[in-house]
Order: sequence, then structure tokens, then C-alpha cells
Amino acid sequence: MRLLLSSAYFPPVEYFAAIAKYGGALVEACENYQKQSYRNRCTILTANGKMNLNIPVLRGGENLTHSIPIAEIGIDYQENWPIRHIRAMEAAYRNSPFFDYYIDDISAILLKREKSLFALNLSLTRLLLSFCGIKAEIGLTEEFVADYEGQDVADFRNRIHPKSKMPSLLKEWGKEKPWWQVFAPQGFVSDLSIVDLLFNEGPNAISFLV
Repeated sequence: MRLLLSSAYFPPVEYFAAIAKYGGALVEACENYQKQSYRNRCTILTANGKMNLNIPVLRGGENLTHSIPIAEIGIDYQENWPIRHIRAMEAAYRNSPFFDYYIDDISAILLKREKSLFALNLSLTRLLLSFCGIKAEIGLTEEFVADYEGQDVADFRNRIHPKSKMPSLLKEWGKEKPWWQVFAPQGFVSDLSIVDLLFNEGPNAISFLV
């Protein structure tokens, strides 16, 4: 069975657990862009609780972003959001055990100022997979199919979504367990970007994914 995922910016932990489970994934490259999703947003944990980091995207003149193919969505650099995101991660995770191991490679990709949101997400996902110790082939779709019902496809494009009402895949697969977090005075916080797991657990992250 093939796994189908949407493009995502520093995807949540369950995204990588799904790739590990299926041994690879196809990333949807032919859909139209969707707002308020993980395509240009990730969630980290700070001293003040959860914080969303959003990439501003170019609207393409008078066109609405939701009518533009995801592969054509450009990134808006009028504000220096890469530095802001790096500093936010530093404030949140500089005291975590493995922050220094990963932040330079992450920063290098963000500071390249990739023009395409899709290309940026793909580069980050492949880097993060290597950090997690997951050897998996990531392919791209060649056409858009709205419904894969009856086909041999695990379609999680809408399942892994900040507004999803369904339980996380980690919980469904019996893999949900807490890891140490810098800021968790009231207990473990779930539904975060993979960077939370990596900065806090390092090479041991794989044990939370498989």
C-alpha cells in the first residue's frame, strides 16, 4: 500500500511515523494550495505554550492562493521570517539536549531563501527524515486524484491537518508515548512539529516513530 501525504513545513511527529510505517511516501504535488494547514505552518513548544510558525506566501497578483497549484506557490520574503523562525526555535529549544546537533543544517536550508514553498518543504522533510534515522523513498504525485477509495492508497492528505478531529495516527497505532520536553510544566504536550522530538530526544527519536 502506498502512503499519500500533503506537503508540510516542519511536519508533525505523526507525519514521520506514517512514513516509517509505510517505508516511504508520495507527496501531493498536484493539488491546489490550502490555507490554514501544515503546508506553510508548524507548531513548536515554548515557555508560553504552543506557538505556530507561519511562512508568508505570495498570492500571485489578484489570484487567491487556494486556486494556485501547490508547486507554484511562492514564498514572501518582505519580512525576514527565516531569521524569526530560527530565533523562535532557539528560544524554545536552546536548552534541549540536541538543539546544537541539528540547528545549523536546518538554518542553512531556511537561509537559502528557496523561492518555492513546495521545494522548501521537500528539502526540509528529507533532511528531517535523515535526522530521524528513517530510510524512505519520497516520491511526488504526477496528477491530482481527489478520492482514492478502492485503491491501494493510504490517503492521509487531510488526516494530518491542524483542524483534524480524528485522533492522531500515533494514538491509533498504539505508538503515542511522551518524551522529555523543555517546557512541559503541566505535563506532556502532543501534536507538535518533529523538531520538538528531535531537539529533545536526538537519535532516540526513532523509538517514538516505529
